[in-house]
Amino acid sequence: MSDAPDSAPQRPDLRVAILGCGTVGTQVVRLLTEQADDLGQRVGRRLRLTGILVRDVDAPRDPAVPTGLLTTDADALLADADLVVELLGGTTTARDLVLAALTAGASVVTANKALLATSGPELYAAADAAGVDLLFEAAVAGAVPVVRGVRESLAGDRVQRILGIVNGTTNFILDEMTTGGLDFDVALKQAQELGYAEADPTADVEGHDAAAKAAILASLAFHTRVALADVACEGITAVSAADIVAARETGGVIKLLAIAERIVTTDAAGEPAESVSVRVNPAILPFAHPLAGVGGAYNAVVVEAEAAGRLMFYGAGAGGAPTASAVLGDVVAAARHRTHGGRAPAESAHAALPLASDADVVARLQIRLLVDDRPGVLAHVSTTVADHGVSIESVRQQVGHAGTATLAVVTHEADEASLSRTVEALRHTDGVKQLLAAYRVERP
Repeated sequence: MSDAPDSAPQRPDLRVAILGCGTVGTQVVRLLTEQADDLGQRVGRRLRLTGILVRDVDAPRDPAVPTGLLTTDADALLADADLVVELLGGTTTARDLVLAALTAGASVVTANKALLATSGPELYAAADAAGVDLLFEAAVAGAVPVVRGVRESLAGDRVQRILGIVNGTTNFILDEMTTGGLDFDVALKQAQELGYAEADPTADVEGHDAAAKAAILASLAFHTRVALADVACEGITAVSAADIVAARETGGVIKLLAIAERIVTTDAAGEPAESVSVRVNPAILPFAHPLAGVGGAYNAVVVEAEAAGRLMFYGAGAGGAPTASAVLGDVVAAARHRTHGGRAPAESAHAALPLASDADVVARLQIRLLVDDRPGVLAHVSTTVADHGVSIESVRQQVGHAGTATLAVVTHEADEASLSRTVEALRHTDGVKQLLAAYRVERP
């Protein structure tokens, strides 16, 4: 009778390469190093960091980064990797390196929302062809597990709508404007001083960052390829302190929202027809809405599904440590698959729903007007609104200065095309001196 072996054969280490070593990359390296033993136990195989791609190996680094692993040789690094973590940002070099890694048979974890929103289908196809994972939990809302929630937890359900605060910078700015009475420029400067906003904040304040995340969520939720260019996008640069006050006086707060929804209409034959609407815009949320109280740089996403009902995901949407947590979650998942078998969900685009037209998307608006304070003006405004097939839910008037007043008109739900025509017509209505603002108003 032979002796039993002392232990099972030791599996070879799983080789992990990091592309990029900024704020998030540094935290990922730190966690991989400090928690190597624990992560290995979770995976069933030790994770060994083999290299870190950087632009300059001599640049100052956090002490947590092993300088001996820094390299500028991407080809050599990718050739010796089982799992690649892409944290470079951008859509050119990152695309080329991720595609090369997938083609070579490495699983990839990325936090790059712009890359997925512009090149997602190509990368999904490469991952599928190679039989490896492409995971991206950190690309949408940092540590908030909304990607896995939509892609996996709700895979058996039918998502109807997603409404989210997915950009911490803009939420911080709007929160400071709301709680501190600050103008946009002052709040932006404060965000930059605290590190919430970049020196060039365009991607955040113009809504482009949120639009990329909206495209990803819509693609997952509706099993339809939605590209960044498909997202109607409006940022927060035009939001004024007066707009914030007006929203509060009418029982709401202004937030920058990413909205993706399934639109159901009837076709020419009387049959149900579905399409998808995806947009990013500032909107007024009533105080009772679950997203209205999300402050600071936090993110939150509300998902409405047919069977599950309304679900809310909330947490830190940015920052090195929270984002690194999401990245490491994907690293562990991909490592387990490589160790024990299995695959992450592949791209699901079977529904291939078309984009909705403005005539099919409905909304409510709050339209603020500076008008002459004289008899008949409200009648002119009401007539203009009615002439475009829109009805008024409420009107609030405040007397201004020098014979003027401010009207806050909230409409009933109407299609986007009619609302757009109404807003344009009001600019030229008798007695209207200025159209101050027009914001969507969400239901509680």
